[in-house]
Amino acid sequence: MHAFLRRTAVTTAALLAVAGCSTGSSEVDEPSSPGGSHSHFPLTLENCGREVTIDAPPERAVSLNQGSTEILLSLGLADRMVGTATWTDPVRENLAADNRTVPRLADDKPSLEVVLDTEPDFVSASFGGTLGPGGVADRDLFDQLGVPTYLSPTDCDGKTSDSVNADGARTEPLTMDTIHREIRDLAAIFDVRERGEEFVAELRERFDAAARGIAAAGTSLGFWFADLRTPYMAECCGSSGIITESVGASNVFADTTDEWPQVSWETILDRDPTALVLADLSRRSIEGDALESKIAFLESDPVASQLTAVREGRYIVIHGADLNPSIRTVDGIEKTAAALRDWEMDG
Repeated sequence: MHAFLRRTAVTTAALLAVAGCSTGSSEVDEPSSPGGSHSHFPLTLENCGREVTIDAPPERAVSLNQGSTEILLSLGLADRMVGTATWTDPVRENLAADNRTVPRLADDKPSLEVVLDTEPDFVSASFGGTLGPGGVADRDLFDQLGVPTYLSPTDCDGKTSDSVNADGARTEPLTMDTIHREIRDLAAIFDVRERGEEFVAELRERFDAAARGIAAAGTSLGFWFADLRTPYMAECCGSSGIITESVGASNVFADTTDEWPQVSWETILDRDPTALVLADLSRRSIEGDALESKIAFLESDPVASQLTAVREGRYIVIHGADLNPSIRTVDGIEKTAAALRDWEMDG
């Protein structure tokens, strides 16, 4: 039995009663200089309002959300991962081979027992709803088991404490700097800082190349994630905000800070976006996840079919993962910029 299980005499059933996830803005200590040894361990960093100490680089990591998984795979850490979970889309093509070597514990949230069966020495997640109350387990519970955890600062920074993964309000716009910080944090935790810096530089180059010379000032965008009847539309300040700002366009729901407000088609028609950004989700948990169902609805519904974007066939197709705060945000920028250039709406 793994050491962390031997260290606790508390049963899983009892531990599941532990509640109360600590959230808040994330402030990280500057990592030590890169080096070939683990002399800078134990490593302590501030993460979403709590102090996390890593005694040594993890060897048996579990990532509970696709966004976190894709960062670890991008850092070349597949051989130190023993499980992934909670997928909405196919993994990025360049990561597919490595991803196949890592067990998928569940397409959605796995049970705590399934996670513990992998004997993890580190658990990461993109959303507090996965690593927190109502999710796989609360971070306090993992602490009691001796397993350090890391929650993406994209779900903490600029959000009220009661809004973490609750589609609540952002108090500050998300920026790529927060995503870069998550990459650097995880690179420091796994002692691959140089890989982290190289990956951040790669993302910056892709961002700059996609956004270079584009200024779609007269173009308005509506970002539709899922649900046919009362669609989830992206607000001002999450990944959609980064995408919109990067191409110089505007978001028709820029006046709301709620992360994913559900609105009526009458409201969308009143704001009448120039183009619709449609999330094509491989999951099938909500009506309207699939691209085909979205387009069929748009072109047959008496209200939605009146939209300028629908009448002109201006659909920008992206993966659902591209609208989550993650490295895939850059994918969303590239796809949006390419469509605007094709339509000669790039300024």
